Amino acid sequence: MPKSPTGSLSGPLSGIRIVDVTQNLSGPMATMILGDQGADVIKVEPPAIGDFTRAMGGTRRGVAPAFAVINRNKRSVALDLRDPRGLELIKRLVARADLFVQNHRPGVAERMGIGEAALRAVKPDLVYVSISGFGESGPYAGQRVYDPVIQALSGLAAIQADVETGRPHMIRLIIPDKVTALTAAQAMTAALFARERTGEGQHVRLAMLDAVIAFLWPEGMAAYTFAGPNRGSLRATKARELIFETTDGYITAAANTDSEWQGICRALERPQWLHDERFKTPVDRIRNADVRLEMTAAVLQTRSSAEWLERLRANQVPCAPLLSREEVLRNEQVVANQIIVESEHPQAGPMRQPRPAARFERTPAALRRFAPLLGEHTDEVLTEAGVAPGELAALRAQGVIA
Repeated sequence: MPKSPTGSLSGPLSGIRIVDVTQNLSGPMATMILGDQGADVIKVEPPAIGDFTRAMGGTRRGVAPAFAVINRNKRSVALDLRDPRGLELIKRLVARADLFVQNHRPGVAERMGIGEAALRAVKPDLVYVSISGFGESGPYAGQRVYDPVIQALSGLAAIQADVETGRPHMIRLIIPDKVTALTAAQAMTAALFARERTGEGQHVRLAMLDAVIAFLWPEGMAAYTFAGPNRGSLRATKARELIFETTDGYITAAANTDSEWQGICRALERPQWLHDERFKTPVDRIRNADVRLEMTAAVLQTRSSAEWLERLRANQVPCAPLLSREEVLRNEQVVANQIIVESEHPQAGPMRQPRPAARFERTPAALRRFAPLLGEHTDEVLTEAGVAPGELAALRAQGVIA
């Protein structure tokens, strides 16, 4: 298992420069993905305060865990964009960049002087990316938004409703921000590819609401995909979870195909289920899912997790134990995949984080840099942009940079 960031490996986006003024999670995670893949990500933050997530989630020696992961492979420049001199400096950075990304509410970037028109004037082929909560029009466009708001409005919380009471539930993860980040990373790469072909930049707009509805739609909105009155024939979203209690824990198992259904009947020693008219075909098994799963649950309660998993795997039934978060770290498949990277953070000490998920054969993604301290690279980046040492000292003394 790798023990530290791996230094100078060139990823597939090596040579691409990104100026990133996003905060919180959706924007920073998106640019982290591109940074993992070799892009030079310059994170521009306000002096003294920095990105809000620097203080989130319980810090260790001033380092917040979420910030440390989603802002790795970046350089931090602390600029006061309210000062005209700070605004001029960011334009100098953009003039040497390929992509600019912001996640302010619609209209805020324009009022700050970093809207698309202002920055395209200094970099005509710039890829300009705007991430927002609700988009740039409509009654919600100007409202503040966080993850639970999108879970509520998109239908995601309703899909998680309690089976017995129907009460909606939030997912205990920041899903909308992360889905938006993944969508944004792909869209940014696509826009860079289009620019490579055409020589032209463009404005990429992405709303969290749009990304999440598109994400949940295939099965979450299956009952509404075909217009008409036949929705009642489809399985309700409040179906029983595929979590089964055993004598010593919990497992999951699923049998979708005919061969898997035959396998689970063999594993559970219930051959009579194969002749049950309610379960003859995949459609029958979906229509009668609740009773089928209740019958399955009753059998699985009679033996240990290890016994059932051995039998289910022997019969080619997809299955797994339900692991605690700590158990995930030790799971044999997680270890075999070398997903978790251990390293020694210069401030926070020993830390773990996931490696970049996609593996590139010839241009590997890598953990090259720890998340930066606020303003750690201000002098380095501005010197690259042609700012003289004397000017840096004056700007720092006047609070324009940090």
